[in-house]
Amino acid sequence: MPPIVVMGVSGCGKSTVANDLADRLGGLYLDGDDFHPVSNVEKMRHSIPLTNEDRLPWLVAVGRVMRERREPGRPVIMACSALKRMYRERIREGEPDAYFVHLVATREELERRMQHRHGHFMPASLLDSQLATLEPLASGEFGATINVHGTEDQVVERVLEAVEHAGPPPEAPEG
Repeated sequence: MPPIVVMGVSGCGKSTVANDLADRLGGLYLDGDDFHPVSNVEKMRHSIPLTNEDRLPWLVAVGRVMRERREPGRPVIMACSALKRMYRERIREGEPDAYFVHLVATREELERRMQHRHGHFMPASLLDSQLATLEPLASGEFGATINVHGTEDQVVERVLEAVEHAGPPPEAPEG
């Protein structure tokens, strides 16, 4: 089982699905938000979109932590937005075996979910910024796109099926 990054925009269910995957697989659940520097959290709390410069040190930390916390028979499952391909590549620099699961939903469903959750620092007002930043998984990226329609169990089953059929990670390009 490769280390898994459950990715997507805010409100898609990253944390819920990643936590459930970790429970089912006896894995370690980590939340990428926990590795943001305080300056990033404060920007998001004040509805200020993060820049690439803000994100890059965080993404390095996400990949490094995934690699450091790997144990035989206990997959690492990280919830992390990983919105751009360059962000995913940065994570793979630290964890080359990372498998990305991109959770997708309609904008309306994402907004509904964000408006009904409490205690999260990401305001619904940043959804459009995240959707504009998002680069879906491209051909050749090690991962799968999973629609979040249906129950949580159904979504997790689709993720497990995709991971089981993933094969080995592609070789990182030299250079």
